[in-house]
Amino acid sequence: MIVGHMKDVPVTEIVNPQVKDVNMQVLVSPNEGWDSHVMRVFEVAPGGHTPKHQHPWPHINYVIDGTGDLMVAGTHYEITAGSYAYVPQDTLHQFKSVGDVPLKFICIVPTIGHK
Repeated sequence: MIVGHMKDVPVTEIVNPQVKDVNMQVLVSPNEGWDSHVMRVFEVAPGGHTPKHQHPWPHINYVIDGTGDLMVAGTHYEITAGSYAYVPQDTLHQFKSVGDVPLKFICIVPTIGHK
């Protein structure tokens, strides 16, 4: 069992030419005892974005704060605090922060999806 707080979790900057202004924190992973999945929090600065990409695993997302645009399979969805999404495997997707504050969201993936 683990109980923690985000303020105590290291922040990792995502360095990728297809990414702009994105940081990640890993809250729960095999290191904490969840062998099959990883729970991360992403923070996308205003005007920033994740890569437009797809992969062979699904993921679940929950928006904590901010306003964003989630593109899934060519369709754009406005997302705000309280929004959630299931992105199927092999589906093109991208998160963009479109508000004045960072877009912050939880992303849960199978362990194979965490790099």
